[in-house]
Amino acid sequence: MKVYLCAISNISSGNCAEDCKFCTQSAHHNKNQTNTYSKKDIDIIIQEAIRAKKNGAVGFCLVTSGKGLDDNKLEYVCKVAYEVSKKVDISLIGCNGIASVEQLKALKEAGIVNYNHNLETSREFYPNLCKTHSWDERFQTCLNVKQVGLNLCVGGIFGLGESDEDRFSLLESIKELSARTVPMNFYIPNKNLPIQKCMISRKEAIFWISKYKQHLPQAIIMLAGGRESMFGDDWIEALKAGARSIVIGDYLTTKGEEANKDLLMLSKYGFEVAKECNG
Repeated sequence: MKVYLCAISNISSGNCAEDCKFCTQSAHHNKNQTNTYSKKDIDIIIQEAIRAKKNGAVGFCLVTSGKGLDDNKLEYVCKVAYEVSKKVDISLIGCNGIASVEQLKALKEAGIVNYNHNLETSREFYPNLCKTHSWDERFQTCLNVKQVGLNLCVGGIFGLGESDEDRFSLLESIKELSARTVPMNFYIPNKNLPIQKCMISRKEAIFWISKYKQHLPQAIIMLAGGRESMFGDDWIEALKAGARSIVIGDYLTTKGEEANKDLLMLSKYGFEVAKECNG
């Protein structure tokens, strides 16, 4: 069984004006942020991409903080994508917030192949988590991604206080979008955020991974943020439940598992690391 590995680079971090209750990059909730910068040096990003490729990653995600892309940030992401694609043979993923058709076309021309924009939760529950932008804006961005011909990566965060009905509603929305990849994140509590605990059990997490795979048979279910805090060393159980991709290395503002340890675990349980992906 093949497992697709993906790595993340936080190329523009923190000081976000949005009020998402689940995000440590929000200046509304985490005012004393230390890991903040508007533009990471491109040479550093290239080295991160080289390391990700060496560790077996087939996807490399360029993530920026903030609601979306202004002209300056769009130019920077396009330059990063162009320079990375010249040096590293790896599938590039953009994760740059709410984006228009024109902006997504520019990213595609620069070398971005996939675009990640999570709905996070159901349309009904989202107003409990964010007031500064709407769920519908997120959904429209996903439609824009499909329109320009980029591969869509869209999922959510579990354990924010949502109900089972919300989890199924999110599933139905993702199904409507025919996503290529579906990241399932599990909330990581932080003292600076309004949500103080993860409200989903390991047993429930496994159930919903299985449920999403059952209803999205053509999609790649990705075990993403919160893998370590939710499953510890038992995360292989999530692959047995239907996940077929993991994020290796660090996340946006939290540390991930050592890549070598992940690779050893996959080998131990007979999973093969995919050497390429269609996109």
